[in-house]
Amino acid sequence: MPSMDVVSTVDMQEVDNAINNTTKEVATRYDFRGVETTINLNRKDKKLVLETGDDMKLKALKDMLVAHLVRRSVDPKSLEYKEPEAASGGRLRQEAVIQEGIEKSKAQAIVKAIKATKLKVQPAIQDEQVRVTGKKIDDLQEVIQLLKDQDFGVPLQFVNMKR
Repeated sequence: MPSMDVVSTVDMQEVDNAINNTTKEVATRYDFRGVETTINLNRKDKKLVLETGDDMKLKALKDMLVAHLVRRSVDPKSLEYKEPEAASGGRLRQEAVIQEGIEKSKAQAIVKAIKATKLKVQPAIQDEQVRVTGKKIDDLQEVIQLLKDQDFGVPLQFVNMKR
């Protein structure tokens, strides 16, 4: 029976590359001259810490980071930003958590959307992914198109397509 998994993963090496490219761009930009700006990645906790001078620079830094993530095929929806807070030296610090896996409430919404199509497929939640099985590959491809057209707040990938 054909099956596939709906997952939400992030390639940490590509995130690291995007951070390095953003850091290089910050070093060459005129509006960041004389302002200490850093982006730190904690791979274990899957957190980013952006630190810079003020609100405008923080927004510009986030925009640059998003542009580099998109170039590296990492969906910016995988970053969940927290509120900016004051740091030492009059600077601003903002944390961003990298989300991996589909949380239970979003997985339930995905299952509900799949069942609403009345296709002959069976979605099932397994840990932080959704497995979809059906009798026809065409039905699975319809499910993929349906999920791509809707926004569940997390980037979705479709893996392990088995015939």
